Amino acid sequence: MNNTRVGLTRMGCLAGMLGGLLGGCVVGPDYRRPDVPVPAHYAELPGWIVAAPADAAAKGDWWTAFHDPLLDELEPMVAVSNQTVRQDYANYQEALAEVRVASAQLFPTIGLEASATRAKGASAGGGGSHAVNSGALEATGSWTPDLWGAVRRLVEENAATAQADEATLANATLSEQTLLATTVIQLRLADANIDLQQKTVEALKEALRITEAQGRAGISATSPSAVITARVALETAQANLIGLGVARAQYAHAIAVLVGKNPEDLEIPHGSVMPTLPTVPVGIPSTLLQRRPDIAAAERTMAAQNAAVGVAVAAYYPDISLSAVGGFSQSPLNGLLHAANLVWSVGATGTETLLDFGARTAKVDAAKAAYDGSVAAYRGTVLAAFQDVENDLSGLRILADQARALDLAVNDATRATQIALAEFQAGTVDYVTVTQAQQTQLSDQQSALSVQQSRLIDAVSLISDLGGGWSDSQLHDPARTR
Repeated sequence: MNNTRVGLTRMGCLAGMLGGLLGGCVVGPDYRRPDVPVPAHYAELPGWIVAAPADAAAKGDWWTAFHDPLLDELEPMVAVSNQTVRQDYANYQEALAEVRVASAQLFPTIGLEASATRAKGASAGGGGSHAVNSGALEATGSWTPDLWGAVRRLVEENAATAQADEATLANATLSEQTLLATTVIQLRLADANIDLQQKTVEALKEALRITEAQGRAGISATSPSAVITARVALETAQANLIGLGVARAQYAHAIAVLVGKNPEDLEIPHGSVMPTLPTVPVGIPSTLLQRRPDIAAAERTMAAQNAAVGVAVAAYYPDISLSAVGGFSQSPLNGLLHAANLVWSVGATGTETLLDFGARTAKVDAAKAAYDGSVAAYRGTVLAAFQDVENDLSGLRILADQARALDLAVNDATRATQIALAEFQAGTVDYVTVTQAQQTQLSDQQSALSVQQSRLIDAVSLISDLGGGWSDSQLHDPARTR
């Protein structure tokens, strides 16, 4: 038994020395993040909002800035119950497992084999037959040293892929939370339009009452057609009010699915207040590279593809495998665990491909091409991110101007309706003038609500496009934390 320990110890020492000498040998290119052109400031920023440092940006529960109780209640559910997020979480867990699989290849494989046999044969001298019991108990070990860093590059590749999946998970969570916020805003607009249409119905009821009263009083300016016109306007408004319920129901159903519920399991009461439009600190463009999870996912994918080049290059070099067996073998079985029955062996094998007709070269070329493609995808993601923020800023700036113009239009249209109705009551204008004024007022009020909705959605989009308070410092290194 002591001889076995000596043999295994020698093999372990040899392997340790060999691993120590060659542990620093890792073929393939070391990763370096490519540079991307970053503007000094956003083109749409001047005149709209004062830039703030990154640490002033929204973090964590960014939706609370909209001061909507429904958002505060439902947004935390997205990270837990949304099925898209759960799918990406499962993908991330799978990637972490692949890191552990690759890391295990750095260590020896150790096994234990046991066998027992009972055989019957003739006794010496022809005196009949007898049974013989035999057995063996052996420990086995094998190890392929990572001489050229192929396994370490594989671990590096899988770890970067896991980080890319983690960033993808963060991006999916942010995207679904953004979609929920947008859908809640659309629901609030539907409620606001219902309230507006209800007020219009009430105003038209009053206009019809006045028209009918004037007709009964025999006022010459009120003809039977005016009464019909007023009644048709009211009936049309009532029908439109009913139709607004379709969109509201669909938004409520979509909200339920986003938080992982069946539509019938979530009841959302009618709301009369629109969310608050927040002020969003923007910061400088360079911070976007650390704050957007989709950029982090693209960058980590690029790192994984770079490591894959090293894995392909390592195939040019020979592999050396070490093996050892130690244990006991005895026939008959009695006294198996005895020093006289000790058996052991150590061995080494080496393999090298001499001719593969360009297969390894093609794999290296393919890995390099995949890396080049990931670099282009990364740079494209960065450019698209800058475009997203610029679009949000320009949208908020332009929509603010439009909102101010529409506020004036709504005030004037409301005043025009009041004047037209007063003149109609005085008998100086016909009811068509009142109808036109009411239609203009309703149209301007609906446009103002629509612009308010667009500004809120653009604010949500800006927060999302700035990363929602996320940072790539939140990524874990699975190669170190496994």
